[in-house]
Amino acid sequence: MEYTKLKEINKYKSESINPAKTPDTVFEMYSVPIYDTGHPEYLRGDEISSNKVIVRKNDILLCKINPRINRVWVVADESKYTNIASSEWIVVRTEDYNPEFLAWYFRSIKFQKLMTSEVTGIGGSLTRAQPKCVAEYPVPILSRNQQDSIVEVLNKCKSIIEARKQELADLDELIKARFVEMFGSMPQNEKGWKIGTIRDVVKDVHYGSSRKASDDGKYPYLRMNNITDSGELDLTDIKRIDVPDNELDKCTVRKGDVLFNRTNSKEHVGKTCVYNRDETMVLAGFVVRVRVNEKVIPEFLSAFLNTSFSKALLYNMCKAAIGQANINAQELQSIAIYIPPVELQEEFSKFKDQVDKSKVAVQSALDKAQLLFDSLMQQYFG
Repeated sequence: MEYTKLKEINKYKSESINPAKTPDTVFEMYSVPIYDTGHPEYLRGDEISSNKVIVRKNDILLCKINPRINRVWVVADESKYTNIASSEWIVVRTEDYNPEFLAWYFRSIKFQKLMTSEVTGIGGSLTRAQPKCVAEYPVPILSRNQQDSIVEVLNKCKSIIEARKQELADLDELIKARFVEMFGSMPQNEKGWKIGTIRDVVKDVHYGSSRKASDDGKYPYLRMNNITDSGELDLTDIKRIDVPDNELDKCTVRKGDVLFNRTNSKEHVGKTCVYNRDETMVLAGFVVRVRVNEKVIPEFLSAFLNTSFSKALLYNMCKAAIGQANINAQELQSIAIYIPPVELQEEFSKFKDQVDKSKVAVQSALDKAQLLFDSLMQQYFG
């Protein structure tokens, strides 16, 4: 494949604007903080505190700050207002390329490695790609028809991936909706169940091990990132650890244990799942191991803690420190919980099992689509 330099195709000429000089004017603003929403924000001039650059439809924006995150945005021109962008973007403008093709190329692993190869700064969010360096990076030379064909294939593949992700999200919401339908919410307790605390429904609560992981440890090490926000066990990234035999009983997990993430960033504190494997694993100290008594089944307690009303309670309960928040074991056990008949809890568990089977099928389809997408990106961009 032939290449040219980015500076050879980029026809953008910087045009600065001070929105504050026209305080009543509304702008269509492309900023880094709003990037994850996928849409610009609309701000009056008096709401914008610094100079910006004027951009236009089909300009491609490459984020300079912390380029490891790989933020690439195509200006959509979604409104009648003037499009502006913050100075944290490198703007690429060309009429010779399909802007979506360039955006896909800029998102490739190959280009991301280039973007992170010559950064300045002290690390993390304080690193920046240098526009002069980026201007020298290679861009593939392809006919417009070839570009359009690649864009069509990648967009289709990505839409399939997003559809599968939405299916998984919808199935998670179905489980939560069924739970509330069967048991009601708290503290309202519309169904009139007996009320207790989590302390009333558990027989054993332990913190995990505070020992450090090691590459060649004897046991797999289950950490807070192995619990998803939707209440699943995710073992795709597992460390190892060595633990003395006399400590194993206190920090290993067994099938049916409820795992509660006690320390994390505030929005993730309280992630809960049921350990559903037979393998012996050591639990990290930021996770609480809960073993229930005969009043509830593990799947019920986990689902209860993953409801929206429990998430809101946990968010307000946790104590924030520098970069972290925490709910200790005693605070966890003080949470009020309704206690419906075990037979009804088991009925819910059977429903969840059926939905989980559907999730496995959807996840398999998602994995295949992602594998195809990654293969295509490698094929097209190297």
